[in-house]
Amino acid sequence: MAFTFFFRDMHTLKLIEDHVIPHLKGRKYLDTWDAGCAHGPEAYSLAIMLRENMGEFLFRNVRIHATDINPEFGNVIGRGVYPDKEVKRIPSDLLQKYFMTADEPGHFAVAEALRKAVSFQHHDLTSLQAIRDGFGLIVCKNVLLHFKEQARLDVIRMFRDALAPGGFLVMEQTQTMPDQVARLFERVTNDGQVFQRRD
Repeated sequence: MAFTFFFRDMHTLKLIEDHVIPHLKGRKYLDTWDAGCAHGPEAYSLAIMLRENMGEFLFRNVRIHATDINPEFGNVIGRGVYPDKEVKRIPSDLLQKYFMTADEPGHFAVAEALRKAVSFQHHDLTSLQAIRDGFGLIVCKNVLLHFKEQARLDVIRMFRDALAPGGFLVMEQTQTMPDQVARLFERVTNDGQVFQRRD
């Protein structure tokens, strides 16, 4: 199973909170793509951040499309049950608010409000076929660094085309925007890989 846990990359989540969510709160519907979601902690961490900053009412219109090349992850995400070692970095107030003790010993279950917002779809990024378009936010971390240069460029172009005007792309800290596609985006902050689609 992929190595990940809830709130693994707090720095990037904070950048989304500060630089992305304020621009997206005014949209009636917000579709987000978590590309390369593994077994779901990142998608659910993103859901928590969005709900905390947008409020319960606006969050009802948020849809997080979690995709991964491993179809088995869909079962884990659908159940929303995770071992305590993966939730231990969640701030205690958020853990109490969005999780409950699961029937399985040593496990926690994600609250229904979050599970309703997150759906899984099997997807291979190298197909270069986006799952849909009009995304306000695409998050792709710890994936592109495994691709060869041309494949990385092609996937970033696909992400750009899948974003709504003014939409945002967030990548892992170690993955800088290649010069060949930099003109497609405006860099939002100097201390992270957060980019806004240019039109």
